[in-house]
Amino acid sequence: MPQPESHPSLNPSITAPKLWTRSFIVLTFSYFLMFLCLQMLLSPLPTYTMDRFAPGDFTVSLVTSLFALSAIASRFLTAALMKKAPRSVLLFCGLGIAAASTAAYSFADSIQTLLLLRIVFGIGFGAASTIMPTLVSQIIPIRRIGEGIGYFGLSTSLAMSFGPLIGLTMLEEYGFPSLTALGTVSVALIVPLLLGFRSIPAQPHKPASVHAARAQARKASFNTKLLVPALLNALLSITYGGLLSFLALFGKEVHLSHVGLFFLFNVFTILIVRPISGRLFDSRGHSAVLIPAAILIFVSLTILSFADNLFLLIVSALIYGLGFGATQPTLQAWMIRDSAPEKHGTANSLYYNATDFGVAAGAMVLGVIASHTSYAIMYRYSAGFMLLFLLVYCTYQLISVKKDKPSAASSQRA
Repeated sequence: MPQPESHPSLNPSITAPKLWTRSFIVLTFSYFLMFLCLQMLLSPLPTYTMDRFAPGDFTVSLVTSLFALSAIASRFLTAALMKKAPRSVLLFCGLGIAAASTAAYSFADSIQTLLLLRIVFGIGFGAASTIMPTLVSQIIPIRRIGEGIGYFGLSTSLAMSFGPLIGLTMLEEYGFPSLTALGTVSVALIVPLLLGFRSIPAQPHKPASVHAARAQARKASFNTKLLVPALLNALLSITYGGLLSFLALFGKEVHLSHVGLFFLFNVFTILIVRPISGRLFDSRGHSAVLIPAAILIFVSLTILSFADNLFLLIVSALIYGLGFGATQPTLQAWMIRDSAPEKHGTANSLYYNATDFGVAAGAMVLGVIASHTSYAIMYRYSAGFMLLFLLVYCTYQLISVKKDKPSAASSQRA
């Protein structure tokens, strides 16, 4: 299947091929700390909510879905505000809101208060998680965009792997207040890191004339090329939402202890595949990555649904890491590559909104399925979303081929 391999420069001002700059390293580590806070609490929160307040399965799913929906709304607002306000101010405001709401979790004395705090956290997290990837995409050399996004994406993948394991262990061994304190410190550390190392790149210059401003406004129309990778990202995230929200409860159902090891073994294959998938995307296009990776995720979730021992759990984790670790950064690099430099903020916002929407939808839809069947059967339905992923992607590729044929024939006649 043909892939568009030549693209205009995403950032003409960047000519040096160096990737590992001080700003890139500090921003990547800061993003890891922010996602570590999220992931440390995302998986233990449903279990804590069930034990503390004893709500129904649907109410438990709101702990994840309300956060995700508020983060989506926050990202849309942040993408608009970034055109008018300094990015550093918006970033530090978002980090402050996220840290304060995390610290307040352990003081929530009702399910309503906890859900309200999840909404507030989503607002802060949504703002910060829109701005930091935009800053990084500004400093990555164009010739290494897939590789750079792959390495930057390791920050979220590592947090997704270590965070739930740390969170579940902290909850079991030290209690929920200690867990929220650790999450608060993780976010708060980002501020001195960014300020101390001066890692925030300069604000892009605004158009100097009315003509330039009008030209930029014409470019600001929505890029429909981003819709397909955003949809694919949402389908992928549905499967991850099912893991975050219900893996601990699945372990209780099948009497399998130490299910948190899923996230630990998951990280091993993610670390291996991320750099490889980034280079493969740069050289061969997204089809070389997405099709085999989606098949691996389907296989992984199917194995997980039958897991009743630690061996099958680990096998499932290793395979899921290969598929998820390759798919997620490829979709993000695809969206950034097909966007103009001034639209990177919008592309990143849409990418992370699709992620949060998928996690929220996964928690709600799969939660309903689990309440009528079992968690094991629920993961088989979750695997089915990757078949839908493949159907959407292959349909898109077939349509792209048909569109390319007439233009190719015209160029040959010319």
